[in-house]
Amino acid sequence: MPGPTVGVLALQGAFACHAQILRRLGAGVREVRTPAQLAEVDGLVIPGGESTTMTLGVEREGLAGPLQEFRDVGRPIFGTCAGLIMLDTKHLGLMAITAERNAFGSQVFSFEENLACPQLGPAPVHAVFIRAPWVTDYGADVTVLAETGGHPVAVEQDNLLAISFHPELVGETRLHRRFLDRVQAWAAA
Repeated sequence: MPGPTVGVLALQGAFACHAQILRRLGAGVREVRTPAQLAEVDGLVIPGGESTTMTLGVEREGLAGPLQEFRDVGRPIFGTCAGLIMLDTKHLGLMAITAERNAFGSQVFSFEENLACPQLGPAPVHAVFIRAPWVTDYGADVTVLAETGGHPVAVEQDNLLAISFHPELVGETRLHRRFLDRVQAWAAA
């Protein structure tokens, strides 16, 4: 029996790297640019990139309402970097978080760090932060998975997972696996 199909929002950003990791983990992957394509997938990755450009693409393609419906029926969504920003209350409003864009500074202040994330096991998560956001505020039903400098950089709420960094750039697959497990559970229900 074929596994679930995961969409990767392909309006802008590092969507190809996410697609590679998901395929290695056994998922069928489709690029998503339109509401019709979104309707064909069981879960969605919103990649890093530039949140203003992504917002314009979502508006142009009429994706805001379909993304709300996608979330409302319980389909999992995984946002990385700009994807975290897109999920927040000021943008798509899909997750009870508020993000601060470029929270660590401009491109020159990009950095890598090993983060403790007990939900993923004892080994730290190698995180690459590039003009990254952090979460400034979050709802009571949001769980913080990882922090740096006292700022949440990995959070989840129901079937939503959002992180400030780029695991796809260093071959870190545990967050994609966590997301894919949720997609498989949703597809099997």
